[in-house]
Amino acid sequence: MTGRDPLGRAPWILVVPAVLGAGVLLVPLAAMVAATDPRGLADALASEAARDALWLSVSTSTAAMLVSLVIGLPLAWLLARVDFPGSRLVRALVIVPMVLPPVVAGIALRSAFGRSGLIGEPLLDLTGFAFPYTTSGVVLAHVFVALPFLVISIEGALRSTGSGYDGAAATLGASRWTTFRRVTVPLALPGIAAAMVLAWARSLGEFGATITFNGNYPGTTQTMPTLIYVARQSDADAALALSLIMLLVSVGVLVALRDRWLVTA
Repeated sequence: MTGRDPLGRAPWILVVPAVLGAGVLLVPLAAMVAATDPRGLADALASEAARDALWLSVSTSTAAMLVSLVIGLPLAWLLARVDFPGSRLVRALVIVPMVLPPVVAGIALRSAFGRSGLIGEPLLDLTGFAFPYTTSGVVLAHVFVALPFLVISIEGALRSTGSGYDGAAATLGASRWTTFRRVTVPLALPGIAAAMVLAWARSLGEFGATITFNGNYPGTTQTMPTLIYVARQSDADAALALSLIMLLVSVGVLVALRDRWLVTA
């Protein structure tokens, strides 16, 4: 009897669409792998432009993930634990960047942080610094698109742990800050780690907002997605090889982290 599902055999009405769903996700990736010439992959790995773009993608995604964690964890806690007027509106506004077309996100960033933007213009006047067309601008664009994923994921993790332990800590005299550090975060840590990986992965694949806000300058703002976009216009084989590199990096990171951070049960 070992190994038998106690709920019985899975019904075909669920199995068939599940298999179709898996196929929709896996077949395009398998087709891309099959279409890539191994020699083209070696050439892409040897390309200085590809190495620079990959390093920029990884470093800016990591920076964006850390920035998102610093500002997103308190926001997620506020939404999950504090009942304040307008919380529903705040949550809705946090979600908005998740559904915006990427080019619209880039235009919104330019309106706020561009050289003549609402924040960008006084920032430029005061410091001489401007975000557009800089590596810092790439990080800012990544934060804008990744932060909602992190906040919503962490809020869900905080809600799933409940507030009972927080209440128990309060009855023992712990302040809200102490409870947050010693109780809330440790209990939700697997969900927080999963949210960080999700934010990092979303940043790694960001294209539209980045190129709209920062352009495509090698070594400064040219990430792997923008390099692939440029290569696709002139050399389809090179674009395939670069895409496979991105796939391998993404899968490698997720596989390496899954058993340690992403499994919560």
